[in-house]
Amino acid sequence: MTTTTASAIPSSDGSASTQARNRSQYHRPDSGAPMPAGRYVDTRTNPTVRSNIATRRTTADWIGFGGMMAFTAIIMFVNLTASGYANEFYSAAAQAGSKDWWAFLWGSLDSGNAITVDKPPAAIWLMALSVRVLGLNSFAILLPEALCGMASVWILYATIRRTWGNWAGVIAGLTLATTPVAALMFRFNNPDALLVLLMTGATASVMRALEYPDTRAGNRSRTLWMILAGACIGFGFLTKQMQVFLVVPGFTLAFLVASPTGLVRRIVDGLAAIASVVVSAGWWVALTVLVPSGSRPYIGGSQTDSFLELTFGYNGLGRITGDETGAVVGGGGGMGGGNGGGMWGQTGLTRLFDGEYGGQIAWLAPIAFAGIAIGLIVARRSRRTDLRRAGTLVWGSWLIVTWLTFSFMAGIFHQYYTVALAPAVAALVAIAVSGLWAKRQWFWARVVAALLVLVNTFWAVELLGRSTWLPWLRYLVMAAGLIATLLLIIVSAAAAPTREMRFLRTPHARRVITIAGAGACALTAVALAAGPLAWTAYTVSTGHMGSIVT
Repeated sequence: MTTTTASAIPSSDGSASTQARNRSQYHRPDSGAPMPAGRYVDTRTNPTVRSNIATRRTTADWIGFGGMMAFTAIIMFVNLTASGYANEFYSAAAQAGSKDWWAFLWGSLDSGNAITVDKPPAAIWLMALSVRVLGLNSFAILLPEALCGMASVWILYATIRRTWGNWAGVIAGLTLATTPVAALMFRFNNPDALLVLLMTGATASVMRALEYPDTRAGNRSRTLWMILAGACIGFGFLTKQMQVFLVVPGFTLAFLVASPTGLVRRIVDGLAAIASVVVSAGWWVALTVLVPSGSRPYIGGSQTDSFLELTFGYNGLGRITGDETGAVVGGGGGMGGGNGGGMWGQTGLTRLFDGEYGGQIAWLAPIAFAGIAIGLIVARRSRRTDLRRAGTLVWGSWLIVTWLTFSFMAGIFHQYYTVALAPAVAALVAIAVSGLWAKRQWFWARVVAALLVLVNTFWAVELLGRSTWLPWLRYLVMAAGLIATLLLIIVSAAAAPTREMRFLRTPHARRVITIAGAGACALTAVALAAGPLAWTAYTVSTGHMGSIVT
């Protein structure tokens, strides 16, 4: 295999011939976006990989990756045991599973196997194994969740890096780790930590599947990756039932659009993934049907001792419609259906921006939604199979479908459910930053960057104003964001396609513009990261117990 080093920045001589030679040699799409920093497969001599995929990191890449993972470890493990047994409902099931393998299989609430918890047992399995090895204590209960957090950040980083570059991957990983609700749920023993890991793993598998060309070896590798994606979805179903399927529409869209094969082969790969879902989840579901009621624990949360009823009722469609028989309150209007209020909050497009929801997940939501458009614009001239477009479709669909579902579901809805949005938000923030950086020589990209910083600054100030904690932080964020916006406007003027701005293109002016740009980047980081980082630090410093946490 022939490899060479590719730069994310054009060569110093800036010659057209040099740039054309780079595009030809690496099959680089004519989109203007940078190739990821590092070493790349030369697709002329290695036809098993069809796009410029990073294969080796530079020293700087390794430093960025190591710093990201070290910082994530601090968030996940520092003060971890402050939450004690966290949600004791699931801790009891973990203790039962550590003592009895039958209780382990079913996710029983007690080792006498009288009744299961109200969810499938996959998350219980991890905790029960940990308790079996380390004994019953807070660290053993919460260790699997922290490891799920570490793994989720790593997988997200690796997935974004392969198409948008190492530093885009670092931005995505750090954004996920410092999302307040993610820092909470990766340190808490509800099933959501494992669910997020499996959803992220399924997305990574689909993106890997799309890397392979339409050859016999490539088709075989692609099918195997799709089977792995299906297995992640299947075990996600055994973690929190139907919620895992919220990412599937994006998979379908991206695979139909970007797979290099013909339609028939795409359908075959899709069917292989569906079969994998059925097998990986169906065996346990079949057990609940085939084993008589008297020979297994009662299915907790169901009205008829039926896991299928639990799936399509209380934990399924009932969450959407609000008609949940057996829920903690009566179904229908009492759940806050339509646009009315209720104990689960008012539904509607602004739901996740309002109240306590916004501070959990929405700090960088404006940039994340903009990332969908930016990613598609960057890849607009590339071929159908471009991986950056495919990734934007996957992460964008994840964000939109899940956001709309959470916004309008009339049934039980807790603030911590929003952790399911965290990987998509983090990925799209990284795509937005990377896409704008790739187009930084263009006037429109600089203007969009300034506008996004301004909008997100005012949104962060709004979120900070909802709390009386650290009142000075909102003024810091406001000052940093406004100065960053002003500097970005100055930098934008230097790229304006007008004769009146030619004086900004002199060597001296360019040096000033460079300094202003560096200052804008630093202040932007402060304005965007200070709020979620402070909320995450507070989350790490305090314990969380009970079944409903924020």
